[in-house]
Amino acid sequence: MPGRAGARHDDTYLTHGAPAERWERAQLFFDAKDFTAAARILRDLVDEAPARVGPRLLLARAYYHSAQLRRAETELRGVLDLDPVEEYAHLMLGRTLERQGRPDDAAGHLRIAAALGGDVAPG
Repeated sequence: MPGRAGARHDDTYLTHGAPAERWERAQLFFDAKDFTAAARILRDLVDEAPARVGPRLLLARAYYHSAQLRRAETELRGVLDLDPVEEYAHLMLGRTLERQGRPDDAAGHLRIAAALGGDVAPG
């Protein structure tokens, strides 16, 4: 069970179990706002199955929320390589680029998200 946000966790606990168990554990840590622990679990899941969009998208979100913006950007670009019409990935990539002070780079992704039906209201 997740501890307090930002707490250091034993990597054995984080990486133990079948992929489905680790996916569930990553979601628990993410929901508990322990984004660093969630990212450590998800990194292994993504490395094991790089073509799966779900874990990669959650990894990008964990990186984003833990201010690892370059890593978030890399994962989001990976998601878009796999699924170019993934509207949430475009929205997140736009937000990530904005947070990095790159509004011109963000604009295209935000427009695509809007065209695909995404909510691009500030936030």
